[in-house]
Amino acid sequence: MARKAATGRKPAIATLGSHCALQVLKGAKDEGFRTILVSERKRLGLYRRFPFIEEIIEVDNFSEILGSSCQKRLERENAVLIPHGTLISQMSSDQIEKIDTPIFGNKWILRWEADREMKEKLMQEAGLRTPQAIKSKHDIPGLCIVKLHGAAGGRGYFLAWNRESFEEGARRLIEQKAIKGEEDLYIQEFIRGVTVYLQYFYSPLTKELELLGIDRRYESDIDGIGRIPAKQQLGAGAEPSYTVIGNLPLVLRESLLDEVYKMGQNFVDASERLVPPGMPGPFCLEGVYDSEGRFTTFEFSARIVAGTNLYLDGSPYSGLLYDEPMSMGRRIAREVKIAVKKRTLGKIVT
Repeated sequence: MARKAATGRKPAIATLGSHCALQVLKGAKDEGFRTILVSERKRLGLYRRFPFIEEIIEVDNFSEILGSSCQKRLERENAVLIPHGTLISQMSSDQIEKIDTPIFGNKWILRWEADREMKEKLMQEAGLRTPQAIKSKHDIPGLCIVKLHGAAGGRGYFLAWNRESFEEGARRLIEQKAIKGEEDLYIQEFIRGVTVYLQYFYSPLTKELELLGIDRRYESDIDGIGRIPAKQQLGAGAEPSYTVIGNLPLVLRESLLDEVYKMGQNFVDASERLVPPGMPGPFCLEGVYDSEGRFTTFEFSARIVAGTNLYLDGSPYSGLLYDEPMSMGRRIAREVKIAVKKRTLGKIVT
């Protein structure tokens, strides 16, 4: 259910100090908003370097945003909170849904992002091609990728090709205390091809879907292993990881773009049916293009993704839509600005 439009003092833009906070607050400042950062004390040295961050709320842990002191301060500033991956990785869905501060987008859909089975249901409702989900380690038919639930940035992912390799990987994560047991893992068919991350923005104010950027992730150390000759790879016996280190820009063949827009619109429509009020704001479809140019969606992110940090001055795709630099962070702030002017803020926050 959408919130009523805020009244009184002009809204400020707030976010957590991690992930893509710099982009979000720079974009908010460029659009004329007051900017607020909720930052862990250990990160203050970084964020105090940037003058576009006007106010910092210091916390020991991001979970303190749930406390009455932080909530009252954000309420006093009439803040709109911009969610990103750190919010999801640091808090449960129950905690996020209890945040009183208006959250940009649909905070209810973040539960669908965090739960693998719900995520799969929404992608299938949207008619997206998806990898086969493997229900049991005893049913592994061949090469699969095993994932943690939630926004883990690739941390803890591993490949398995039979029950024994799955158990070996699970045991390693249990020893590292990354998971409690095998039930915390999700097994998915491994799709061969080029990984691609499609960055969209949907405006419920204009009913328009925008493609604002495309990227690839650079993952350690799976992307670095190609520098090691095969003989040494076999001798090393190390299990490669998929932890995201950074992002690389990507431009698709133009012939693929029509399908990109269709997939994005289908996802928006499916979100409105299953998780009202749908998918206002930024989201990302994450998948693989195979040798036939077919896209298989293995994930979605129902909020801004870190790959958008590539495009502080805009991407080749935002440049087709805007005659000015337009990052995803600035596009979010622009949407809030328009909604405030039209007194329709309730359509874009929950």
